[in-house]
Amino acid sequence: MSEFTLVMGNRSTSSWSLRGWLALKRTGAAFDEVMVWFKRPDIEAQIRAHSPSGLVPVIKHRTTDGDLLIWDTLAIIEYLAELYPDAGLWPARRDARAIARAVSAEMHAGFGPLRNHMAMDLQNQWTDEGREKMMQEGVAKNIKRITDIWEDCRERFGGQSGGGDFLFGTFTAADVMFAPVVTRLQTYGVALSPVCRAYAEAVRDTPEMREWTEGALAEPPPGEVPA
Repeated sequence: MSEFTLVMGNRSTSSWSLRGWLALKRTGAAFDEVMVWFKRPDIEAQIRAHSPSGLVPVIKHRTTDGDLLIWDTLAIIEYLAELYPDAGLWPARRDARAIARAVSAEMHAGFGPLRNHMAMDLQNQWTDEGREKMMQEGVAKNIKRITDIWEDCRERFGGQSGGGDFLFGTFTAADVMFAPVVTRLQTYGVALSPVCRAYAEAVRDTPEMREWTEGALAEPPPGEVPA
């Protein structure tokens, strides 16, 4: 049994589970996975068995003082950043770290139209539907704000601290928070600027994202979830 357990939804559609999983993977710590399947009729009971908020992801950390349960994604990231400072979940520079936290919190709290109309779906491509969804109120505005963040972070911080292809050079918690958006924009065929396209490709090409995507593609379709 590993020191950590991650309670997560299915890979193909659970954007928040992807964030928690990526953060844990970046630490290098071993962890067990407990899957809850969103399309099962008893999904609420499944999640409530692990999560006081009724949401996933949740991490369980077995410590000498007993089990610790953490059920919010940003809290998970902050906890792991404290436990594993060498993982670089936040940028080393104070100004970059402040902006990384700001854009991560903005992603955590906002972008409702994008979430509602462009759900994460790694098993399908919805390019034609994506054009229609872009017309829904607030979606184009959300995408503009997200791509502005990407452009700004890449320009101001992306090439610093030894370079790198991510928002703050190396892969950080900010990239964890935006990784599901990268998949959404690909799924719905959203056109990107060269800077944003290169960033999205870099995220998708990380070993962790390739592993997650392979797992998502191997899952049964939502209507055929395990009993």
